[in-house]
Amino acid sequence: MMRLPLPSGSPPRERRDGPRSIHRPSLRSRAGLSAWLFSCVIFSGLLPPAYRLPGADTAPTPAPAASAPAVNWVLPIFTDKEGHRSMTLRGSEVRPAGKNIAVTDLNITVFSGDAAARVESMLLSPQAVFQPKENRASGDGGVRLINDEAEVTGTGWTYEHGEQVKKVSLRSNVRIVLKAQLNDILK
Repeated sequence: MMRLPLPSGSPPRERRDGPRSIHRPSLRSRAGLSAWLFSCVIFSGLLPPAYRLPGADTAPTPAPAASAPAVNWVLPIFTDKEGHRSMTLRGSEVRPAGKNIAVTDLNITVFSGDAAARVESMLLSPQAVFQPKENRASGDGGVRLINDEAEVTGTGWTYEHGEQVKKVSLRSNVRIVLKAQLNDILK
């Protein structure tokens, strides 16, 4: 006859050749039965983590959903009166930053705000913060603004988008390339 080891506190099991029979603790040895049942429950994962013994294998707790970034984020903004597209913000990854939104690879497409939905300009930045209440985006890093008449680059920027005003402010390293023809500029 061969004996198999069990968790501590459990009586030994006996194994016989031929049909297998496992000796289970009798009801008279309640301590042996309790330890055996408790070890079965612990190892099967039926107890909630608060009741498990220290050192028992527990699954790691998942991070809260609020800290996980949104991937391939898109936010369309429409005009108040007619509901035409005014602006679309895109980002490869966004995270909440208080009441604001931290955006990676920001792409702002500004539209005419009418039924034609003509693209007026695009603003690109690797890192930015968007304030949804004010329709304002800003960043300390680089920015690139592209439209039909010019291409502007710089660092330390703010973009304000309103019904009447669309304004870009740059603090440093400003470079402007005009695409318009300038007649008689040197006269």
